[in-house]
Amino acid sequence: MKILLAVDGSPYTKKMLAYLVTHEHLLGGQAELTALTVHPALPARAKAALGKDIVETYYADETEKVMAPVQKFLGRHGLHLARASKTGRPGEAIAKFADAGRFDLLVMGSHGHGALGNLVMGSVATQVLAQCRVPVLLVR
Repeated sequence: MKILLAVDGSPYTKKMLAYLVTHEHLLGGQAELTALTVHPALPARAKAALGKDIVETYYADETEKVMAPVQKFLGRHGLHLARASKTGRPGEAIAKFADAGRFDLLVMGSHGHGALGNLVMGSVATQVLAQCRVPVLLVR
């Protein structure tokens, strides 16, 4: 089973990871885990002013800040994962990556703002649910 974990380094990611390791039956015996983090794109003017090398280093550093604790936590529980990062709108990027990677399940944490909060702020989880063809497990 191919499982995509959408991670952002928030307490909701930590809660989702804790849920997974305490419910290992969801992973099955031979789960293939991939963690994905998505960074909002820097404005074009900022990228032009900073230069390609600095921007790439910035994205790599931000990815490592999110992925290192995830990999360490799952490693302590005997789980190994592949890592991926994208740049763009998180909801759209997660849904596209899940669909393109032919994952069996997408797991992500959710803030749980509710309908009113989603109307005002939008929600990555709501966007993923609307755009993704892969089954999604939300952990709140």
